[in-house]
Amino acid sequence: MKKTTSRDGTTIAFDQTGQGAPVILVLGAFNDRTTGAPLAAYLARRFTVLAYDRRGRGDSGDAATYTIDREVEDLDAVIQAAGGAAAVFGYSSGALLALAAAARGLAITRLALYDAPPGQPAEHTHALASLVAAGRRGDAVEYFQRRMVGIPDEVVAQLRHAPFRPALEAMAHTLVYDATIVADGRITAALTEVRQPALAIAGGAGAPVMRQVAETLAAQLPGGRAVTIEGATHDIAPALLVPVLERFLDG
Repeated sequence: MKKTTSRDGTTIAFDQTGQGAPVILVLGAFNDRTTGAPLAAYLARRFTVLAYDRRGRGDSGDAATYTIDREVEDLDAVIQAAGGAAAVFGYSSGALLALAAAARGLAITRLALYDAPPGQPAEHTHALASLVAAGRRGDAVEYFQRRMVGIPDEVVAQLRHAPFRPALEAMAHTLVYDATIVADGRITAALTEVRQPALAIAGGAGAPVMRQVAETLAAQLPGGRAVTIEGATHDIAPALLVPVLERFLDG
């Protein structure tokens, strides 16, 4: 594990593997840097891969208040640690964060986006913040699963007993961060500011709305195109994803 420091003094932890052009993994809700480890292992055969804990997760620090600007600065700190410029792979809400960073002029060379989610109403952010403030982390997890992801009630009930449930509750406060990102319409409003080559990827076996989002992003990004990976779901499957990513990252 390595560490860098964001502009506001927050410590950001990351793992670095491989050799070659740098690629940074920006992950989504309920994810820390370990989620990206299997993908990093594949990509590290040809690239230097940095997978970091977004603020409030894993070994990274946090601050008393949250803004998307702070998360953009976190990514910038990782880019600087990578040498000053890097390709970025954004997953789920991390894809929208990567878009925000690109639109604000960070030194991103190429931008790969996997299953970027559709926009969500700001009421979710407020509801999650209230649940976390009340100490109801389990309820916040289930609110996110049910109301924002669309997991059926019976599956949500089953997941209460999953071995990874404590880890989800430990990150419940960061669901407010992800909900803030997906509710911020300024990110998609600034797509024309993104000048990097961009690839919007969707899983062919996932929710149809993800393919719609990918196609919309590709149409609006000046250097964008879309691709659907048949058989892929919302989960990161390196064996399916890496061939597509390598072709794109190689330019």
